[in-house]
Amino acid sequence: MNRLMLFGLTFFIVAALSPVIIYGLRTLHLTQPIRSQLPASHQAKRGTPLMAGVVLITGTVVLLIYHPGDIVMFLSIVFLAFSLVGCIDDMKKAVLQDPNGISSITKLLLQCFVTVVLLYYYSRLHPIQSGIELWGSRFLDLPLPLYLILLLLFIIGTANAVNFTDGLDGLLIFTSIPTYLFFLAITDSVEVQLFCLVMIAGLLGLLLYNMYPAKAFMGDTGSLAIGGSLSFLAVMEKVEILIPLLFFVFFAEQISVILQVWYYKKTRLRLFRMSPIHYHYSLKYGWSETKIVWVFGIVSAFCSVLSWLLWKYAM
Repeated sequence: MNRLMLFGLTFFIVAALSPVIIYGLRTLHLTQPIRSQLPASHQAKRGTPLMAGVVLITGTVVLLIYHPGDIVMFLSIVFLAFSLVGCIDDMKKAVLQDPNGISSITKLLLQCFVTVVLLYYYSRLHPIQSGIELWGSRFLDLPLPLYLILLLLFIIGTANAVNFTDGLDGLLIFTSIPTYLFFLAITDSVEVQLFCLVMIAGLLGLLLYNMYPAKAFMGDTGSLAIGGSLSFLAVMEKVEILIPLLFFVFFAEQISVILQVWYYKKTRLRLFRMSPIHYHYSLKYGWSETKIVWVFGIVSAFCSVLSWLLWKYAM
């Protein structure tokens, strides 16, 4: 099987399985609760099946059958582990119709545990280098314990930043595909290339049902898995210096939430109409959901291309 066939097979399986999974989720009443603070356009989405991101796991299964290498196995476990954490959160939301899901502390502890185990697993496959590559083949050497702490914070922070981005129909898919394409373009590892290819194919297959108006939401089951896999790809490819640019959209979403909470505590006023910031563009400027998704996707694509140019010509 060549790569084009692998891509097509993954896309077809995800696209074909998604209606079955959506039907099952609706039958089991595993649907999305909507926060009361969200505008009327979002209230209409109440009852949309949640957790459709579970279908993306089929892509990793296809890849493991096609190329069962150590790195493929590791990245598949990363995806599955973060998906499981998201699934626990989604189950509480859907079963109890509680938009808050599990507590922030519980989710953080689960993510910490998963990340520590995965970092240990990766260190057994490939020794972790604590140097951060800068421009012109220069490196910033850090003590290994400090580097590992920074990795832990980065991976958990990125997973949650990506999770914040999953707030509009198709938004996370439009913003994450260019990021996977970046890693597909820069890596020398065949296994990393195949993983990115399968992820892109799976996301495109799910997009058929997640575009506005969405027939299903991927939920934390999908978004945390995407965030976890993207963060580990950044660690594996040693592109730490490019992360603020490469993950610009994800971090902008996360920082908007942090700033909103901080500003409100200080002034009892809101810095944004609503956070994450994609809601701000809708409520303040009247942007349609589709416009926000396209603009954010284009920004993500621009950041990915610029990151690739910097990687190719400056690093």
